[in-house]
Amino acid sequence: MLRVVPVVALLALWVWAFVDCLTTPEDEVRHLPKVVWVIVVLFFPLVGSIAWLVAGRERTGARRGRASWPSGPTAGYPGYERPPAPDDDPEFLASLKRGNEQHEDMLKQWEADLRRREEELRRGGEHPEDGDRPKG
Repeated sequence: MLRVVPVVALLALWVWAFVDCLTTPEDEVRHLPKVVWVIVVLFFPLVGSIAWLVAGRERTGARRGRASWPSGPTAGYPGYERPPAPDDDPEFLASLKRGNEQHEDMLKQWEADLRRREEELRRGGEHPEDGDRPKG
């Protein structure tokens, strides 16, 4: 059991370093071309993985003093370029009101048409669009 733990740890380190090496952008790789780093990590699991972690990749977040993922209120946008939220945009809100008015008018027309058709059915009358259909 004690022999299995170092083997699993070495395998996890190797897989993690290999995947990290493959997914790192070319401009963040240091000292050697990316292809050479992939070969080194692949063929020399322990030494290559440690070398990759120590010297192969530029750690942008720690070196430049900034987070590697944008966060905060602007989430990657400078404050003056941030697009307005839809509920803050007066044009968007006005377009919603116009759209609602149009839909309400259409709904009122449908309801009036439905009432008219129901009334015609109650009276047993013939629909104008049913003129050529036989009654059955």
